Amino acid sequence: MMTEASPVSVVVGVEDGGGSRTAINLAAQEARFRDTTLIAVMAYSGDRDPAPAGRPAAFLSTAGEERLVAESALRDAVVDALGEEADRVELRTALGLAGHNLIDTARRVNAQLIVLAGRGSTSMLLGTVSQYVLRKAPCPVLVVPEAG
Repeated sequence: MMTEASPVSVVVGVEDGGGSRTAINLAAQEARFRDTTLIAVMAYSGDRDPAPAGRPAAFLSTAGEERLVAESALRDAVVDALGEEADRVELRTALGLAGHNLIDTARRVNAQLIVLAGRGSTSMLLGTVSQYVLRKAPCPVLVVPEAG
């Protein structure tokens, strides 16, 4: 009896603020090479800022608004990196810590590879998300330095 192989994918962690362009490009290249789906993941904290002095609490963002902002930032980052090819990328936002969400997503989708952007610092140390993902990942992890 033959069993069908479970689908696999490449997962890329995307940071808000534009530091993930090289990682997104490399993840897309890997997904093409592996003939599999690319899934871009962005976490958002859900920590709401207190209302600015003199402004009513009605100006606080809601969890739904924060999710929409994260979805928009993720879409913009993927389109910026991949242009028209962005339509083929599955976008996922998740409330919570980035490392946990990347590991959970990688497990759920049976990821072949997780791709992360490295910190742009002059230090050789990895960021906390990269360290966490490297320790907990169910698959190989590629940490990509941002192009300078």
